[in-house]
Amino acid sequence: MKHRIYVVGIGPGSLQGMTLQAREILDGCDCIVGYDTYIDLIRHYFPDKEFVTTGMTKEVERCRMVRDRAKQGQTVAIVSSGDAGIYGMAGIMHEVAADDDVDIVVIPGVTAASAGAALLGAPLVADTCLISLSDLLTPWEKIANRLDCAAAGDFVICLYNPASKKRADYLEKACDIILRHQPADTPAGIVRNIGREGQEVTVLTWANCARCAWICSVRSSSATARPGTSMANWSHRGDITYEEPRMDCRRHDRRAETSPLCRLLSYPGLRVRRHRLRRFVSA
Repeated sequence: MKHRIYVVGIGPGSLQGMTLQAREILDGCDCIVGYDTYIDLIRHYFPDKEFVTTGMTKEVERCRMVRDRAKQGQTVAIVSSGDAGIYGMAGIMHEVAADDDVDIVVIPGVTAASAGAALLGAPLVADTCLISLSDLLTPWEKIANRLDCAAAGDFVICLYNPASKKRADYLEKACDIILRHQPADTPAGIVRNIGREGQEVTVLTWANCARCAWICSVRSSSATARPGTSMANWSHRGDITYEEPRMDCRRHDRRAETSPLCRLLSYPGLRVRRHRLRRFVSA
């Protein structure tokens, strides 16, 4: 019988944001392998499991450990935040185990784009592009070209990995490219700490999005300083801070679903077409 490897997307990191299938698979595993920050998010949900962690840039090493443990007869899973097939570990796991007699089962999870969109209203109801600003595997020139094409094509754009210590100005550069084709008062959304403490949602104009680059912290992994603190981790609760194009800033409790902003974002239509969130960032 072939050995089996599970590649599991854990969603934003909370138990509520994890699919039932993901929970069942992790409950049935002998060993769970992952980046140390993501393991810290779920360790207390599975206290009887063996956990193996590695740091940032050790993705291939993690996949090799998973493969070797599976071939030894363990039921083993490797986890990614969000969805394992969207900027996650699924692709690397398939490459590492390509010549091995193992089955790889990918368990989908809730990615930041869809989780964040639900909190902002309905920004993904039209054609959408997901673009990572990380240049670890993709040169900036190619990223810039993708941004330019997506903006020219009038796609809704969701940005993953918006900034890091080494890429502190990448979000600003991305905004400049998109503004070649889009109006400066196009609404944009920024969401932080999805499903975690300190969650917040900010709605502002695309022109002012770059000015908020300081919101991005630097993860100990590829994007933020603590789990999920990038400009796109969508919150489930907490305050919504939004700015109209004239920069009139106000605060509203998330539960105030009858507010004009919530109504505007919730019901697509002619009015929404003009004001809907066309750009937002995620991680």
